[in-house]
Amino acid sequence: MEKITDKIAALPADSSYFSLEFFPPKTAMGFSNLRDRLDRMARALRPLFVNVTWGAGGSTATKTLELAEICQRELNLTTCLHLTCTNMSRKLIDRALEDAKALGIRNILALRGDPPRAAEYQDPNEDPEDAIDEAFTWAVDLVRYIRKTHGDYFCIGVAAYPEGHADESHPLGQSLEHDLPYLVEKTQAGADFLMTQLFFDTEAYESFEKTLRDHPSGAFKTIPIIPGLMPIQSYQMIKRTTKLSHARIPDVIMSRLEDVKMDDEKVKSVGVDILCEIVDSVKEIKSRTPGPSGFHFYTLNLEKAVSFIVERTSLIPPSTPIEESAAVEDVISKIPTLQVNGSDHERVSQARDTSRSRRQSNVGSEPRNRVIISGRSVSHPEYEATSAEASIPAEPINSRANTLAISEGEGVLGREATWDDFPNGRWGDARSPAYGEIDGYGPSLHVSNAQAVSLWGNPTELSDVDELFVRHLEGDLPAIPWSEEELNQETRTITDRLIRLNSQGWWTVASQPAVNGLRSDDPVFGWGPQQGFVFQKAFVEFFLPSRQWKLLLERLQSSEVQDTVCFFAANAAGDFVSSDMTGGPAGELREPSTNAVTWGVFPGKEIITPTIIEEVSFRAWSEEAFGIFAEWAQVYGKGSESEKLLEKARADSWLVNIIHHDYVDKDALWNLLIN
Repeated sequence: MEKITDKIAALPADSSYFSLEFFPPKTAMGFSNLRDRLDRMARALRPLFVNVTWGAGGSTATKTLELAEICQRELNLTTCLHLTCTNMSRKLIDRALEDAKALGIRNILALRGDPPRAAEYQDPNEDPEDAIDEAFTWAVDLVRYIRKTHGDYFCIGVAAYPEGHADESHPLGQSLEHDLPYLVEKTQAGADFLMTQLFFDTEAYESFEKTLRDHPSGAFKTIPIIPGLMPIQSYQMIKRTTKLSHARIPDVIMSRLEDVKMDDEKVKSVGVDILCEIVDSVKEIKSRTPGPSGFHFYTLNLEKAVSFIVERTSLIPPSTPIEESAAVEDVISKIPTLQVNGSDHERVSQARDTSRSRRQSNVGSEPRNRVIISGRSVSHPEYEATSAEASIPAEPINSRANTLAISEGEGVLGREATWDDFPNGRWGDARSPAYGEIDGYGPSLHVSNAQAVSLWGNPTELSDVDELFVRHLEGDLPAIPWSEEELNQETRTITDRLIRLNSQGWWTVASQPAVNGLRSDDPVFGWGPQQGFVFQKAFVEFFLPSRQWKLLLERLQSSEVQDTVCFFAANAAGDFVSSDMTGGPAGELREPSTNAVTWGVFPGKEIITPTIIEEVSFRAWSEEAFGIFAEWAQVYGKGSESEKLLEKARADSWLVNIIHHDYVDKDALWNLLIN
C-alpha cells in the first residue's frame, strides 16, 4: 500500500534505486512463465517498484490488471499501474481506478495513449456509458480527473521526453521546448513524479534535467525525475526502437553495435556495457541535485541483461541478514536436519560464513564442480568432495546470490530461466513472456493519420493496394501498414518472387529465402557466433482473397504437396485452418507442429533456433495483423471510399503462412506458389 514518492523519500539522500517495467504477455504460456520470472527477479534484484503497462484504448485492461495483481498481492511488489485515457469511456477509466484501489495499488502513471479518434472507434448503437469520453484528450485531463475523484489517494506519475515528444503532429516537430508548457501543466495539475522515455544520449538527458530543474515555474525543483532506459536486446530491436521513439543514438555507440551486429550474443554483451556506462553518467548528473538517484528499466519481460546491468552498476540494494533469512525460509523449512556419520548438518551450516554478499561455488550448487571420491581422504578440496559432503547443501539454493546467478543465466538453472534471452518479435517462441515484442512498441500503424495518408494515399481499388506493396518491395515506399522498416539485404534476394505475388493481389507481410549451411559470418544471411553455420527454410506470409484461398488450399492438401509444406491460415472472423488439422492421406488430424525455420550450429553450443512458426504464435499474430488492417481503414473515416474498400478487403481476406521444408532447393516454395 506504499506510494512511490514515500518510498523514495525514505531512502538515504546519496542512495540509488531502480524500477522495472513489464507488459501483459500475449499467450497463456507466456503469462505463466512471466509469473516465475517476476518471482525470481523480485527476490534477486529487489526493485523499489514495478510498472505494468496498459494497452491503448484499454485493449489489455483485463490482462494488465491480472498482472498487476500478481505483482502487488502475490509478490508484494509496490506496483505502478499505467493508465491511458484517450479512446476510452469514463466508465472504463473509473473501473480501472477502482480495481487498482481494490488491489492495494496506490501508484498510477497517467498517459494520453493514441491520438483521440472517437469518430472512428465509436459505435453509434452502444450504451452511452460505454461511449468514448472526448473530454480526455491529453494526459493532463487524466491527472486532473484522478485528483478530482480520488484526491491524494494515488501517487501520480507522468511521462517526460528528454529529446521531445515524437508525435510529429505539431509544426515544430520534436523538441523539448515545445513539450515544456505541457509538462509544466501536467506537473502543476497534480503529478508527483516524472518518468522519461528511453534515451541513449546522456548529453541530451543532462540538458533536459538542467532545463527542468532551472525552469522559472519552479514546478520541477524537487520532483523526482526517473530516467527511462532500455537494455539492448538485439541489433534489430535497437534500430527499430530508435526509429519509432526518435531517440538519438550517439555515433560512438552505434559504431560499437555495428561492429558486432552479426553476433546476437556480442550485441547483448556490448549493450550491457553501454547501459552500464549510461547509468554511471546519469548518476554523476543526478549527484548535482539533492536526493536519491532513480532509474527505470524497460525490460521487455526479459531478465538477463537487466540483471547484469543493475548488479554491475551497484543498483541492487544490500540485504540485511533478516531479509536474506526470509528469502530462503521457505526452502530451509523443507530441508530436514541430517545426521551424516554423526555430524549434525544444522551445526555445520551455522558454522559457515553467512556474510557473503555474492554467490560462491559450493558442493551442492553445481554437481559438476566436484569430483566425488571414496576410500580415501580428500586431497584436493578445491575440486574433490566425499560422498557425505556431496549430500549436504552448502548453502540454501534460494539465496538472493544464487537467484541472481540464475537470472544472469549461470549454470543449468540459469540456462533454463533465460532460454528466451534473444527475442525475435512475432517469430519467437509463444511460451516466452517476451513473445511478440522486440521493442515495447507492439503492432500498430505507428504513424499519425496525416502520415498514413501521405504514405499510402487514398486507395479506391484493390489494384491501388497491389501497387503500394509492389512499391515497397521496389524501394519506392519506406513502409507499409504491417512493416515500418525498409527491406533488408536478405529479402532483396527474393524481391522478384515477392513482386509477382503482390502483383496478383497476394499482399506479402513477411518472408524469408531458403539457406543451406552458409557460414555465420556471411554478409547477407549470417548471424550468431563466429565459426558457425546457418540454415533457413523458405516461408512467406500474405493476405489473399477468400476465393483464391480455397483454390490454394486444394493445392496445399494435394498428395504431391502436403508432405513438403506446413501452413497456417486465419481470417478476421477467427476461422483457422492448418496443415496439422487437414494433413495426411485420409485428412486425419496431426499433432500441432512447431516449425524452426531458422537455426544455427555453432562450436560448443546447442543448436540455436531463433525463428519459430507454430499455431499459438500464428493465432496471436493473426489477430494483431487484422487489427492493423482495421486501423488502416479507420484512417480514412467511416463511409469514405477508402474505408469501405479496406474494410471489405479485410473481411474477405485470409492471412496465410506457408513453410516449405526443402531448404536445399531455394526455389521450391516460389515454384509452388507462382507456377
